[in-house]
Amino acid sequence: MIYTYLTTDELVMIEAYYRQFIKVAKIAEYLKRSRTHIYNVINFLKEGYTALEYYQQYKENKKRCGRRKIVLPEDQQAYIKENFAQGWTSDIIIGRNEKTISCSMRTLYR
Repeated sequence: MIYTYLTTDELVMIEAYYRQFIKVAKIAEYLKRSRTHIYNVINFLKEGYTALEYYQQYKENKKRCGRRKIVLPEDQQAYIKENFAQGWTSDIIIGRNEKTISCSMRTLYR
């Protein structure tokens, strides 16, 4: 099952329900969401933060996810550009082993 993250509207609703002292089970039922995620938001709210700050923290954490970009040294970049200009494909550049290149053939295609 694919998890969809809480939207800003849902976060605001959770905050409003929390301020009205509505129980987590009821909030989960209203929003058709898991109690665990609602507890996470409510525990964050109990520390004195707002739903907007929860969303901003989520966005900040999300920036650190995923694959990091590969940055090749200048000499490798120059070698690759020179050979591409001559009409070589990335599999030929990697396969000839004239110079060590610290990325895969797929990365060169990208």
